[in-house]
Amino acid sequence: MGEWEIRRGAVGDLEAVLDLWRRSCALPTVTDDVESLRALLLADAGALLVAEVPAEGASARAAVVGSLIAAWNGWRGSFYRLAVDPDHRRRGIGRRLVREGEKRLRERGAGRLDAIVAADEADAAGFWEALGYERQRDRVRFVRNF
Repeated sequence: MGEWEIRRGAVGDLEAVLDLWRRSCALPTVTDDVESLRALLLADAGALLVAEVPAEGASARAAVVGSLIAAWNGWRGSFYRLAVDPDHRRRGIGRRLVREGEKRLRERGAGRLDAIVAADEADAAGFWEALGYERQRDRVRFVRNF
């Protein structure tokens, strides 16, 4: 297995994913809850990718140390919520999550992918640019919470 592995997320991972998002200082949204993530998995069982490290000791559970939502709407692919535990960064986990997400979305027919990144996250912007993504300067995103 190695130090960590990437796999499809499951309902049993949702609390750990939410905890990961808190630990990695992701900007919270109104859909950061188990019910919303469960609905995501019902709509697209393979949308959530997780990176986990193996359990240490007989009674320990594997730990979720990375996540990515690779969403497909039938037209384009989008990446949301790339997160890596602060203690596991700089090990290639984020890059591998993105490459797995790209593979999954290309297999489904995506000819274009986009990634949502907080405007003030310079490190995140540099990460995406290093993977070949271009910053789209002529667009502004509008959001409405319910």
